[in-house]
Amino acid sequence: MKVRKAVILAAGLGTRMLPASKVVPKEILPVVDTPAIQIVVEEAVASGIDEVIMVVGPGKTTVLEHFTPARELERALEQRGRRDLLELLRATNAPVRIGSVEQRDPHGLGHAVLQARDAVGDEPFAVMLPDDIFDCAHPCLRQVLDAAETHESPAVALLRVPQSELSKYGIAEVKPVGQRLYELVGMVEKPPAGKALSDLAIMGRYVLTPDIFAVLAAQHPGAGGEIQLTDALLALSRRRKVYGYEFDGIRYDLGDRVGFVSAQVGFALKRPDLADRLRAYLRKVVS
Repeated sequence: MKVRKAVILAAGLGTRMLPASKVVPKEILPVVDTPAIQIVVEEAVASGIDEVIMVVGPGKTTVLEHFTPARELERALEQRGRRDLLELLRATNAPVRIGSVEQRDPHGLGHAVLQARDAVGDEPFAVMLPDDIFDCAHPCLRQVLDAAETHESPAVALLRVPQSELSKYGIAEVKPVGQRLYELVGMVEKPPAGKALSDLAIMGRYVLTPDIFAVLAAQHPGAGGEIQLTDALLALSRRRKVYGYEFDGIRYDLGDRVGFVSAQVGFALKRPDLADRLRAYLRKVVS
């Protein structure tokens, strides 16, 4: 199984990040100085993906425009001899083939994935949620792809989360089958307190097979009255094996305010031009 395409779900309303997301799509909000959507696309490219399909909302063109050349700005930087900034800018110009489909009405993650059916075609594909960004020595998506391609089966990224946060996520019931690798035998979306199947939450990196589309098309609304991708994965797991891989790395939730701020700090501390000054500031404010 070779995966060439990734579907990035960027049609959400961004309500968790209001008022910042009132005008600026949350996927464009920066992590230090890089829009979240660029970090996600770069992860896809580093994982071997050669085509990205963006699922966007009506009129939500800013996410796509970020990857188109800004010719006037490029000329201005070239005239001023700012080769450093010019190279930085040109690195955003479609580092991979990018297409788009529209989700006119938001009816859940499963519904958003279903909008990409024609663009994906009859082949396996990845799904990436730009709310989730990762700091991993080996790209998170690549880790999940390795598991999926090895076992010729769908796979998802898993993360252990505290008991107090289990109700925020799709939670998996699992059977260990290898190092960091599990077979998913049950799943529930946002379980109430005390009803979680485990402490392993499904994160925003999936590798799916095209048979998921028929499952999604027949899916009834689940939690929140939406078409839930977790419900479709559970239905698919009754027909074929679905795996979860407990990825190695750090995950930041950009839809959560503390997660958003944590990502700024975490990524800035990896920057030689910022780390020393930021550490000095942090020592001062936390002392």
